Amino acid sequence: MPSLPMFILDRIGPLRNFRPLHRPGERGKLPLAWLISPTPAAIGFAVRTTAATLLALVIALWMELDDPQWAAMTVWIVAQGSRGESLSKARWRLVGTAIGVVMSITLISAFNQNAWLFFPILSIWVGTCCTMATLVRNFRSYALVLAGYTTAIIAIGAIPHPENVFMTAMSRASYIVLGIVCEGTLAGLFAHNLAETARRNMRDKLRTALSNVSTSVSSLLAGDEEALVRSRAMFGPLISINDQIEFSEVEMGPHGHEGDHARAALAAVSVLLSRGLGMAVRLQYVQTDQPAFRETAAHVSEFLTTVPNRLDSDESVQELLHDLQLLRAECHQRVVDALSQEIDTAFDDNPANDTDIPALLDGRILHNALDELLGELEQAIREYDASQHFIRGDHFHFRLQAHVDKREAIYNGVRAMVAITAAGLVWECTAWPAGLGFITFVAIVCGLFATRENPVVASSQFMIGGIWAAIVSFFLVFLVLPTQADYEMLVGTLALPMIAGGLAARNAGTALHSAAYTLLLPNFVHPLNQGRQNEVAWFNSTAAVLLGVFFAVLIFRAVLPFNNNAERWRMRRTMLHDLRTLASAEPMPETRDWIGRNIDRFARLIRHAGPTPSPTIEGCLQGTLAAMTIGLNIIRLRTLLKRNQIPPAAKRAIEIVMKRMSGFTGKYGHTAHAARVATSALRRMEAMEPNISTRIELTRAIAYLIVVSHELDANAVFLDASKPYRAV
Repeated sequence: MPSLPMFILDRIGPLRNFRPLHRPGERGKLPLAWLISPTPAAIGFAVRTTAATLLALVIALWMELDDPQWAAMTVWIVAQGSRGESLSKARWRLVGTAIGVVMSITLISAFNQNAWLFFPILSIWVGTCCTMATLVRNFRSYALVLAGYTTAIIAIGAIPHPENVFMTAMSRASYIVLGIVCEGTLAGLFAHNLAETARRNMRDKLRTALSNVSTSVSSLLAGDEEALVRSRAMFGPLISINDQIEFSEVEMGPHGHEGDHARAALAAVSVLLSRGLGMAVRLQYVQTDQPAFRETAAHVSEFLTTVPNRLDSDESVQELLHDLQLLRAECHQRVVDALSQEIDTAFDDNPANDTDIPALLDGRILHNALDELLGELEQAIREYDASQHFIRGDHFHFRLQAHVDKREAIYNGVRAMVAITAAGLVWECTAWPAGLGFITFVAIVCGLFATRENPVVASSQFMIGGIWAAIVSFFLVFLVLPTQADYEMLVGTLALPMIAGGLAARNAGTALHSAAYTLLLPNFVHPLNQGRQNEVAWFNSTAAVLLGVFFAVLIFRAVLPFNNNAERWRMRRTMLHDLRTLASAEPMPETRDWIGRNIDRFARLIRHAGPTPSPTIEGCLQGTLAAMTIGLNIIRLRTLLKRNQIPPAAKRAIEIVMKRMSGFTGKYGHTAHAARVATSALRRMEAMEPNISTRIELTRAIAYLIVVSHELDANAVFLDASKPYRAV
């Protein structure tokens, strides 16, 4: 059987969470701009990785290893844009490889000479790995996929000589270690001040997030109608930053809990953005023509515009926090002034003054909302500041949850199982000499892309990259390499094609093509010490690889194909279930978990939206944001109830809303009606309540209920998950 790259799956692992390296419209407008005028960072990555690849290849040839191209492929698998990503991937690669080695030996030992016991068990194992990989993030997902397909590649490769399965597994592990060492050594030589650079990058990303959200909230307060649309687009980058923090932690080496504080800062920024959107709702439902509120809102808006320029140094951050506390004190004073004026009005017998009481209450609602908004900003800035320093004795931990689609995970496992079983059947029926290579690539590619959200598109691009690798390798194998007899000429021949592949890897539009190209090129060329790739062997092995990729694409199109509408429907139903859980679950769900799941949903919708989102996608984005805002206010209402500082009648009114929400289906508007009734009842109770602290609590409850009722009414069609959503 021709040598086969077990490592294709590895290069695609991080692409499951791939984000474009260039914003639309920058370099993508020029054809082949990534090759003709690459960025310095792309050139550095391509040259460094090519040098490491060729070094690994030469060492493998010098050691007279059987399949030296595997060491070269490992370098491309591990190499990532940042040092933290490369280190993290190398670490999880070793874990996945170790599991795969053990399982491959186990399967061959247990089912030797029993093909139709071996293939079904192998398919079940790989399908289980794909299912589990869908439920986790970053390179933990990659390690699980690798465990499945390392098993497939080693075990299938050992079928002709099962007695040598242990040596086959050990040889694959040797290639992996060699490739990781070469990539790590070369990358380490160019990684100056790695820890300091990682801290600076993390600081810059957090500062950008804080600055953008502060500016957006300022625009919302100023009445900018387009600010809402711009604000929604910020949730996707927040997830990307959250993923990158994990890699920055790896780059920092021994460190404290700076990454946890950074994730907490991102969560606070997300809540801040939600607070701003909730503030925009309240501005529509309460009386805002009040000089006191207009003045305070102007102060807050002006302050928010200064935030981006005041996050540069520790001194600026402390001054920023001081000014923020003064603003919060101003909001508190406005609330006290309004209460004092209401008390004076209550003792005044002039009936004309009674009309001022609702306006004063509305003013207190708005000032209280401003105070809470500034409180989230203060929390975000404090966590941002804590993420920049090592704090002795700090034991803080913070993680954001991700959206989990269990049905999608099961689909991924079923695809892999069907693919491997069908490929095994093809080999069994045809007795194709290159059939084992065909099965291996079906297993690799199908499992790789089974964990992606839209595997058909991704695997099709991968197939195109494989075709390019075959074309380039054809000229190398048939015209160039037969005339060469030393390592220097081999290195010079392969350098330019590999550098071009490295440049393509750093371009968003060609990343998947490059993943196939850079990995398959060494396999197709197959350099050897004792000779060169035989032409007949080249045709056989290349055809097996390309047909395996093509067969995998067919499987993706035929078996449980990806359906964007079905995924959105499942997501909506999950959100409704989560809303019901928020209202009744004990212990009460945490804000950060609710925020993390919904931001992840936002990011999925944005990834599927394309450059011009349809009205349905726009409606789903708005509905997801509304569900997140409703959930946050439900959590706040439950927290308020636990403080037990409101009258029993007010508590019962809110509990009715919670009961309605715990049975919420998105239909009939019963929950929204209950929230409006509770709002009216609490307004009356608040006007007659003599205790100041109780009145403040009632004011908060009214503010939360206003947002809940508005979002339920405004998004009634989206929140009705009994039928698919279509924007009108």
